[in-house]
Amino acid sequence: MLSKRTIIGLIAGIAIITIGGASLITHIGTLTINENYVVEVGDSASYTIPAPMHTSQSMTITGDAFDLKLESPGNELQIPKTSYKNELLLEWTHLEDGETKIQIQNTGNTELLITGVLIRSSDPIWFTYDVMVMITGIVIIGFSMGFTMRKPKGF
Repeated sequence: MLSKRTIIGLIAGIAIITIGGASLITHIGTLTINENYVVEVGDSASYTIPAPMHTSQSMTITGDAFDLKLESPGNELQIPKTSYKNELLLEWTHLEDGETKIQIQNTGNTELLITGVLIRSSDPIWFTYDVMVMITGIVIIGFSMGFTMRKPKGF
């Protein structure tokens, strides 16, 4: 017969393992990020977008004036530091696995609005985190099973 503590531990452990497993499944593959960011006057923003081959990226930058530098993997899209006014629409596809690095500096007199749809590969740290959550559930089940054992005389 299982004690109340054991049953509570089993339920909690199974729930934690289920949450960790569901999170692990959602972190597999690529992630789509809908960017909507405002850069104040004189400030800058930088992006590092790790993405697998054949992923499409798009970004629109709107503002008075700004400088942009973009480095994409391979020789596909390279923009040295260049000044722009009003609006810039960037659309590119990763032809190789790697990181795109974007640096944007607001040089105008108004706020800069950055919008876009960025597709990036999942960060490996999330895999480790999800596995640790699942291990925590297993440990909770293990401890709770100890409550069903008979205690020797004298305890």
